[in-house]
Amino acid sequence: MELSPMHLLLILIIVVILFGGRRIPELMRGLGTGIKEFKQGMRDEPSTTPPPPPPPVTPAPPPYDEKK
Repeated sequence: MELSPMHLLLILIIVVILFGGRRIPELMRGLGTGIKEFKQGMRDEPSTTPPPPPPPVTPAPPPYDEKK
């Protein structure tokens, strides 16, 4: 299944009808910003903040002795 120019034009018309001409630039701007942030996050090194310390380990109570 190939997309011909006629299919693309039909999709474009449907998008304009659904979202309106004014909202499309806002949607594309938001999409572009999201893609830029995603790419930047993929390039950045992992966070240098140390992980939180593990919770303290409490000793187990002694076993119950039934003979007492």
